[in-house]
Amino acid sequence: MSATDIGTLIVKSPETLGGRPRIAGTRVSVQRITAWYKLGLNAEEIAERMGNVNLTQVYAALTYYHANREEIEAYIFAERADYKRLATEMGQAI
Repeated sequence: MSATDIGTLIVKSPETLGGRPRIAGTRVSVQRITAWYKLGLNAEEIAERMGNVNLTQVYAALTYYHANREEIEAYIFAERADYKRLATEMGQAI
């Protein structure tokens, strides 16, 4: 059994998800994992519901969030603002 370098589990690359932090080898952003977490799901439930990430990856994303809360909250805020703007442009109630 080999040890996993936890520093390799979360990556950023400008060509994927606009450079937002994500789980290595996937297009699953830390922001997405955080959103599930903020809805009240625990790590096990997130991994089970998503299906394409494992528990280690979910914990890595949550650790990144807690260590870099301002960064991830800024992404969440910007996404909500974009959603509201688009909904307003399309004449939909929010």
